[in-house]
Amino acid sequence: MSQTKVSNIESGRLAPSLVDVELILEALGTDEASAAGILSLAATAATEWQDDWSSRRRGLDKKQNELARMEAASTVFRFFLLSMVTGLLATPEYVRASIADVPGDQSKTIAKKLERQRVLHDSSKMFTFLLTEQAVRWPLLPPAGMAVQLDRLASVSRIPQVRLGVIPLSGHIPERPLNTFTVYDRRLATVETGTGALIFRDRKNVAAYLHDFDVYERYAVFGEECRELLSEWSMAFTRQRG
Repeated sequence: MSQTKVSNIESGRLAPSLVDVELILEALGTDEASAAGILSLAATAATEWQDDWSSRRRGLDKKQNELARMEAASTVFRFFLLSMVTGLLATPEYVRASIADVPGDQSKTIAKKLERQRVLHDSSKMFTFLLTEQAVRWPLLPPAGMAVQLDRLASVSRIPQVRLGVIPLSGHIPERPLNTFTVYDRRLATVETGTGALIFRDRKNVAAYLHDFDVYERYAVFGEECRELLSEWSMAFTRQRG
């Protein structure tokens, strides 16, 4: 570890990762009990919890501003979508339905969610979206609206800097995905739960989600094969409408 890095950690200009802390403790010859306590504190410091209730009190439009800043500061994005379509891929109707349970006027939030979609056309960035079949087909909207949403996914999949894959619920998938998550570059991962989101900055946690993403990606179909599935499911919704 360079002296410059040590100095930046000591002065608070750089937050050490768990690996950094382990190296420093080893170099200092710290006893086992003290090292365990310090590592526990470091792990807590590298993890942030954002609960939905606090976000709603502050205003969901403020959350959109935070996401926009994270997107501006990142280059490579990996989205694993287990149960729903994310806002970057959603139609206005889908966005509106996704926050329909939030009281009050949410027009600002909806507008900012849709405005954030412009980042998909930034050629300096690269996006990979993995959606389970459940996420794609969950009927959040009436059939007509769902058909339009699936057509939107097919359209986005043609943007040069976007890879959009679907994991069909067929065959054998010996994995146990538990949460929707996003990895920004290789520095930060956000994991969504029913009541909020965890934000991990420690490299070990981020690496674990990168590994999970690589595993799930093996089961996804992309390109024309993906668009054929989206078209088939869109037609199924269209038939329901009729």
